[in-house]
Amino acid sequence: MASSAGLALCGQALVVRGGSRFLATTTASSDDDSLFTYDCSTAEKKSQENKGEDGQPVEKGSDTILASTFSKSGSYFALTDDSKRLILFRTKPWQCLSVRTVVRRCTALTFTASEEKVLVADKSGDVYSFSVLEPHGCGKLELGHLSMLLDVAVSPDDRYVLTADRDEKIRVSWALAPHNIESFCLGHTEFVSRIFMVPDHPELLLSSSGDCTLRLWDYRRGQELHCCHLTSLQEPAGPWSDKRFAASRISYWSRDSCVALLCDSVPVVYVFQLDVPARQLVYKQQLSFQHRVWDVAFEESQGLWVLQDCREAPLVLCRPVDGQWQPDPETAVGKRVCAHLRGNWAMLEGSAGVDDGFSSLYKATFDNMTTYLKKKEERLQQQLRKKRHKNPSPGPNGQAKKVKSGEAS
Repeated sequence: MASSAGLALCGQALVVRGGSRFLATTTASSDDDSLFTYDCSTAEKKSQENKGEDGQPVEKGSDTILASTFSKSGSYFALTDDSKRLILFRTKPWQCLSVRTVVRRCTALTFTASEEKVLVADKSGDVYSFSVLEPHGCGKLELGHLSMLLDVAVSPDDRYVLTADRDEKIRVSWALAPHNIESFCLGHTEFVSRIFMVPDHPELLLSSSGDCTLRLWDYRRGQELHCCHLTSLQEPAGPWSDKRFAASRISYWSRDSCVALLCDSVPVVYVFQLDVPARQLVYKQQLSFQHRVWDVAFEESQGLWVLQDCREAPLVLCRPVDGQWQPDPETAVGKRVCAHLRGNWAMLEGSAGVDDGFSSLYKATFDNMTTYLKKKEERLQQQLRKKRHKNPSPGPNGQAKKVKSGEAS
């Protein structure tokens, strides 16, 4: 549900988005310097753009890209924007296939493993499916929650649809019959901000939450395998030690089973290693940056790409050196992509002061007891004053003292 800058990688295809625009290029070290750019403000305008699929009027949005993703093979790319549109692209070569209207603003989207559908989760708690093979087909309602959805994922075999909502739940539903629920993954105490299927271990799921935890699940059984409290990894006197934060991105590197976790508004990337036999996450290190980090993504052949709020070096490649991840600013690929981003800095500039929208999702706490006790004390004092007025205090002879009318005057 982010509206800040974002990063998407699949193979050697790289997309950087910001505002209403994105640019696509390649991380291949060849001489291919091709660049594809797209601006949602110039997208196809529908004749019925003032009505959604439910027939209700649709308020005009800002065209800001809210979410984007590649299909598994990288052949397709999809995004949703603030104008309630789903835009589908073919990537080889890049071509816009369709612009479709969604019912409500979307928070997340993902392709099925077969790449036949794209699933879109929205703020009202619903998941719609849109055909990829019929790029102009209407959406179909698949399932719904009673609260806002923040992320959606599909199992590698397309059997299950996993959804994460604001009410601390992760639901595992059957893809062919979404009203049948396989399990719930319960344990988070705040909204579930991100879920991630581990690609080479299809039985495992990673999740993050506003409760500052990263958890590992056997999602089919709804069993929590490991929980890592991120607050325990911070320095006690650190600048973010008393700050609440939620993960805005979980990325995975199959080569060494590395997990990178980026939290909103914190210029730190946490690195873990997934110990599959032990069914746990092992904390390795944290990468600190001088500038705000917008997004991170692993590339299997290169390392960890970091998109940051720095015009001189907006994209940094980190690689493992002697077991520790370190920035490598001298790569030719990194310099080439940074040159493209500097030439299109206007699309990223508007993301400088934009957060990921998680701050408004935390539970609101009210101290009703203090107000109650204060009002109770006032009520008791008032009752005591009324009682004293009806029964005056006795005089020196044990009788109530009466005031003569002459004395009163």
